[in-house]
Amino acid sequence: MTKSDVGAGTVLPDADQQAVNFKWVREAHQSEVAEDYVELIADLINTTGEARAVDIAQRLGVAHATAVKTIARLQREGLVTSQPYRSVFLTEKGQELAARSKRRHETVVNFLCAIGISEKTAQRDAEGIEHHVSDETLAAFERVIQAKKR
Repeated sequence: MTKSDVGAGTVLPDADQQAVNFKWVREAHQSEVAEDYVELIADLINTTGEARAVDIAQRLGVAHATAVKTIARLQREGLVTSQPYRSVFLTEKGQELAARSKRRHETVVNFLCAIGISEKTAQRDAEGIEHHVSDETLAAFERVIQAKKR
């Protein structure tokens, strides 16, 4: 493939619409970390009774310092409460975000499994897709899931 072949026959979308699309993706990236953290915190609290920074760091595969720094940011955003060397708790706002994130994740996993993707791959792929899928697309995923159940 030559340099001149790259993009041959490609029609660029409307510039304003393309800018809107890229802005939407950037905003999704910004909320991605918060969604992952609150979803994990809720899961840890529900299964072990507490969410500690060390456990959060281990499960997310990040350094303890990174988890502590992110938890501090989530606290400033009103999603969690915590004190040094203590467990992390979700605020009402954090619980709502965690529940929404969990539903999105489960919908994406169920959709991927419904179209023949293995559970292991569906779980991995859902970690990225769940943050970048619109409510309209999620509703379509739900329709496919329901149709497959019939």
